Amino acid sequence: MQPPYAELFCRSNYSFLEGASHPEELVTRAAELGYAALAITDECSVAGVVRAHVALRDLGVAAGGMKLLIGAHFSVHGHSLVLIAQTRRGYGDLSAFITTARRRCEKGRYRIELADLATVAECLAIVVPSHEVLEEASAADFATLLDACAHLQPAIGFARLLLGHDADRFVRSVELATRASERLGLPIRLVAVGDVLYHDKPRQPLQDLLRATRLRGVVFELGRALEQNAERSLRPRSALLHLYPVDLLLQSVALAASCRFSLEELRYEYPEEIIPAGYTLASYLREQTYEGARRRYGERIPDAAIALIEKELSLIAELQYEAYFLTVYDIVQFARSRDILCQGRGSAANSAVCYCLGITEVDPARMSMLFERFVSKERHEPPDIDVDFEHQRREEVMQYLFQKYGRDRAALCASVTTYRSKGAVRDVGRALGLSADQLDRISGNLSWWDAKADMGARLAEIGLDPDSKVIAMLVKYASELRGFPRHLSQHPCGFVIARDRLDRLVPIENAAMPDRTVIQWDKDDIDALGLMKVDVLALGMLSCIRRALDLVSLTRAVSTGSDRVPFRLQDIPAEDPATYDMLCRGESTGVFQVESRAQMNMLPRLQPRNYFDLVVEVAIVRPGPIQGGMVHPYLRRRQKLDAAGRGAPCRPESAPAARSRPPPPDRSSF
Repeated sequence: MQPPYAELFCRSNYSFLEGASHPEELVTRAAELGYAALAITDECSVAGVVRAHVALRDLGVAAGGMKLLIGAHFSVHGHSLVLIAQTRRGYGDLSAFITTARRRCEKGRYRIELADLATVAECLAIVVPSHEVLEEASAADFATLLDACAHLQPAIGFARLLLGHDADRFVRSVELATRASERLGLPIRLVAVGDVLYHDKPRQPLQDLLRATRLRGVVFELGRALEQNAERSLRPRSALLHLYPVDLLLQSVALAASCRFSLEELRYEYPEEIIPAGYTLASYLREQTYEGARRRYGERIPDAAIALIEKELSLIAELQYEAYFLTVYDIVQFARSRDILCQGRGSAANSAVCYCLGITEVDPARMSMLFERFVSKERHEPPDIDVDFEHQRREEVMQYLFQKYGRDRAALCASVTTYRSKGAVRDVGRALGLSADQLDRISGNLSWWDAKADMGARLAEIGLDPDSKVIAMLVKYASELRGFPRHLSQHPCGFVIARDRLDRLVPIENAAMPDRTVIQWDKDDIDALGLMKVDVLALGMLSCIRRALDLVSLTRAVSTGSDRVPFRLQDIPAEDPATYDMLCRGESTGVFQVESRAQMNMLPRLQPRNYFDLVVEVAIVRPGPIQGGMVHPYLRRRQKLDAAGRGAPCRPESAPAARSRPPPPDRSSF
């Protein structure tokens, strides 16, 4: 009979360059082993917990009722402190605790002060002594840390990793627990933990290479800095029964049962500053939408436009997305007040509400597209509006958001930088002792699309023996490392803004750039939890348009000898025949969306004569439609346009006409 067990100390590869398994692998393996619970406790981070949460949700019945616990690990005075959220409040305290530790230091580091632990409540605290606890000085530091956690009723974790001093450490742990119980007047329990770094033993060599990378050393020279065996994996319960007293295993399940928090409990609320006093979200959105409609259509708004606006407002109210649209509206209003060019795009941007609010200049009445295509109650997906700003002035918009909502309520999404072929080869090769010249030659001969099967051939091409031991290890472990997270960086545009403290929803840390802060979750994590973000993008073409408008204004002033009158974007006609004449000739060099060679070749064939034609032309010259067989890249024009006398159709089997070129110069005189 195998006793139940819950793993309370497990780090994934989101403990960067330390853990050697994806969160999904850890969850799947723990479920296979029949664990009662698994705690993902990355280093001062919850960056990997959403992926673990999604993996457990996908397993469903196959998980066998296993619970996922959310926590984090901290190194304090050389010992390990594991905090696991027991309730929603406990998770908020843990998230804020991580934020405080991270914000004290530059990106990638953290610093814990024992006084900070007083701010944490409703969390399970497990203090795991280091191997040096046998020394009196280390034991004194351990006792100090244990005392700082007294209000959390901490437990002492014992990790048996089959090392030579396991028995002595166990005796010492029992002694420390007894002393702490007498000193604090609390029952200090001893619990089994695995101090896990990977899901299965074959992943242990990769963990050695990751640690060598973190220590900037060669794996063959690090000695005791590496693990002495492969015991830091998720081990079968039958093996654990032989390693730990049964009561320590049962204690792990009892402690896990006290942790009831799930990420499903997280609820996101948009800020309230976006509406004036006396308004509700719905009433203010309605008022601003109709004020914008009168600016767009005049005092008499067409009945068709009113019907479309009412339909959209009704669906927005049903899904409670008013705050999202008003948040984007507020950002656009700020940009316009500073004369910063901006333009909304994305699925939900193509709506009558966004058109009336001035978020986009595209009139949906001209496009005849269903609003439900973009915002649908059946899909349960948040709306998507991206707003482009002049790239030279986007920072003004970002700092406006930071100043308006504060650093504790607004931050950028993270972007997870993962290993690709060249980066994996460089780090693994450096850890294996290859020289910089060798790594330059190897990485220079690789392409990002090279698979493991291709890597040996690439190495043979530059004279390396794929069968040698070191090169074989390089190929094997570089392939395993591909797709591993390397570090967190900042998302280029995604802002998350909260009504209350964002750092109680997700930890916030400093970015590498000054005056930037990022959360520990990326875009996919935000989407998986159903949270919403606002995309604040930089577009160089808008800066070009700004300079063009200024140039036209200056030219007019010089040519007329009058005062300079600003030439505005609104002064450009919506449909200019001369512009379409140039597009039909393929003269679109440097024009956003149609500047590529493929677009320039397609324009003369499709002959766009209005905005809708141009939208169709841009849409079909993309990898998706072409690879899916929906369109042929050399079709010239729809048959109906030929019937209207606007271009001859091109037979699918005919080849595109070659462009005429001038004859080569006569070089006989050179």
